[in-house]
Amino acid sequence: MKTFTMLEIGKTAIVEKPIPTPGPNEALVKTTASLICTSDVHTVKGALPVENGRTLGHESVGVIAALGSAVTGFTEGQRVAVNAVTPCFECSYCQRGFTSQCGGLLGGYKYTAQVDGNMAEYFLVPAARGNLAPIPDELSDDAAVYACDMLSTGLMGAEHAQIEIGDTVAIFAQGAVGLCATIGAKLRGAGRIIAVESRPERIALAQRFGADDIVDFTAGDPVAQIMDLTGGVGVDSSIEALGFPQTFEAALACLKAGGTLSNIGYHGENPAPLPLDLTAWGLGMGDKTIRTGLCTGGSDRMSRLFTLMTTGKVDPTVMTTHRFGFDDVEEAFVMMAEKRDNIVKPLITF
Repeated sequence: MKTFTMLEIGKTAIVEKPIPTPGPNEALVKTTASLICTSDVHTVKGALPVENGRTLGHESVGVIAALGSAVTGFTEGQRVAVNAVTPCFECSYCQRGFTSQCGGLLGGYKYTAQVDGNMAEYFLVPAARGNLAPIPDELSDDAAVYACDMLSTGLMGAEHAQIEIGDTVAIFAQGAVGLCATIGAKLRGAGRIIAVESRPERIALAQRFGADDIVDFTAGDPVAQIMDLTGGVGVDSSIEALGFPQTFEAALACLKAGGTLSNIGYHGENPAPLPLDLTAWGLGMGDKTIRTGLCTGGSDRMSRLFTLMTTGKVDPTVMTTHRFGFDDVEEAFVMMAEKRDNIVKPLITF
């Protein structure tokens, strides 16, 4: 089978590998559609330590090609999606509700980080009974694939932000995951959503998904702009969706006392300690909560996201700005890395 593989840091290629055989609790899926994630770009840059020769990708859907002997409730040929996070559902982390931390820190993120990813013609699904999510007949692969990471992560950002009906929320960066956080903030009942973004095409998507105000950080200090918009009070919740020290610092500074900062940005490319402004923190006594999280996995999570799409409450496909066949995946990856041609998410079809 063909796989999109990181040969070494900074170098990728389409590589032939054997089609894997599923173990008793695994399933083999024949891929039909995938998305390239910025996390893949981070990995190739060396921000996430992985072995050379590791297949990339963690956002794929397809049809079941083979089932392990212990996997019941599914049939070959069935359309399925699998979350980027594939918990075991047996360890203490999973049993305590932290499935994304399965087995230890960030341990639920297995594709690419621990095993071959699923940007390939076939891929394995661990703990398949808990991780295979049937795709409803009325939902296209193009839409279902967004549940694998972007929607799950972005909506988690809004959930962790503890948004209450009528709250004011600031969301820093409107890439795909930030846009999904904007979707989540609207679904949670935010009264006012402030999106921090400078790129026109992303601003347009943010407004389409529910942003009420746009703060362009290139036009001045975003914290000052947010404080001006809120009459000097600040926001009830802020969501950091980029993974930069500047955005984290701003997300904390614009937060009112008693508010919650939800971090979903990946800070692996900036390994230096994050700055923590003591005044913004209330000198340690500002009743501000900082909540972090990794994409929520499992089939139940996926089915809930599918319901949002099949009932028309969410349409993530407008973020698909480019389409490629798998043979052109390297071109798509370079475009994603360079943010060329106003790309947001490239869809890869097999």
